[in-house]
Amino acid sequence: MRLALIRYWEQIRSGFWFLPSLMAVTAVVLSTATVSLDRAGVDRWLDARGWLYAGGAEGAAAVLGAVAGSMITIAGVVFSLTLVALSQASSQFGPRLLRNFMRDTANQIVLGAFVSTFLYCLLVLRTIRRGDEGIFVPHLSVTAGVFMAVASIGVLIYFIHHVSISIQADQVISRVHAELLHAIDRLYPEDVGLEPGETTETATEATAASSTSVVAVRAESDGYVQLIDSSTLLQVAVEKDLIVHVVKRPGDYAIRQSPLLHVGPRDNVDDDVKARLAKLFVLGDERTPPQDAKYLIDQLVEVALRALSPGVNDPFTALTCIDRLTSGLCRAAARAFPSPYRSDSDGRLRVVTPAATFAGLLSAAFAPIDEFGGESKLIVARLNQGLRAIVAACRNDARQAEVEDLSRKLKFVERGISPD
Repeated sequence: MRLALIRYWEQIRSGFWFLPSLMAVTAVVLSTATVSLDRAGVDRWLDARGWLYAGGAEGAAAVLGAVAGSMITIAGVVFSLTLVALSQASSQFGPRLLRNFMRDTANQIVLGAFVSTFLYCLLVLRTIRRGDEGIFVPHLSVTAGVFMAVASIGVLIYFIHHVSISIQADQVISRVHAELLHAIDRLYPEDVGLEPGETTETATEATAASSTSVVAVRAESDGYVQLIDSSTLLQVAVEKDLIVHVVKRPGDYAIRQSPLLHVGPRDNVDDDVKARLAKLFVLGDERTPPQDAKYLIDQLVEVALRALSPGVNDPFTALTCIDRLTSGLCRAAARAFPSPYRSDSDGRLRVVTPAATFAGLLSAAFAPIDEFGGESKLIVARLNQGLRAIVAACRNDARQAEVEDLSRKLKFVERGISPD
């Protein structure tokens, strides 16, 4: 249930419909409330103080009609500008970064403001009565509609400013970098778990013993592993007296009927247990960042590689990506990565996961950029600068050795290209 909620929340955040729909529903409620207050005579009390629209039914209908018509027209313009920004971002930075634009709350609020103002005025307009129907002019509601229209003008001015800067390379890279830092803080908190290399002999022996009699839990569909409910996985392993070997980590692609888990001993595993364990994996059509920090690193690397391509030839954008990657890796270098071994309260090994290592993040960040930009002295100098900063941020000698080992494997070192 928890995994489903996380997945749905991620889909809602990545969609462009939720906030505008919520604001539209709010407009319906607001129109009902203000018209009810008008019918209750509250408008007469406020009108005595000169705060409300004082015109007749024809004037009120004209005002609301003008506001509604202009709002839906501007909403169309906003939608068109958003599509243009998405198209340009896709061609310049890569289609995978569209998710960041779709999650931009400001764009959703702007579109929702115009749609909700249009809907509010339309609903209030239908309550105006004149002639044989009896006269009813919702003065309070019309005044609220005018205020909403004025506020929408301010939203439009903000949107023009926001959309003009949201497609700038530095802003796009900054948003991905902020999300990367948040993912590192969430996935690798300070002093949590053992380092991957700090395993005990007991864990090693239990792993070897359990590998002799295991059952594979296979994927029910194709897709990327987006989420794994690790806490429930440990709970099931304790409940059924199992040792679970996780084969796929978040971000890996699973082919239908390929193993997700190896579970042992075989005698403790039946079809119900296999089905229960399979449901602890959420597969989807794309990678997502909640449990996959490497996905955000890959996004920054993709922007850098596009900038270094001959068709774009924008090394300064690549330099910005290297700086942001260095910043994220410096934060990760000071964190303890959780151990791949999970034990129960009695200290018995229950779950073995693929080890997430700092060296893996470091290689994913710098190796592809070196592959495509290692002949540029500008890129080489910034890579060296980044590696030195990461070495300084490492929390122990083992981390420093990982950075130094990678630096010896980079192609510009092998080619003897000097960064100076």
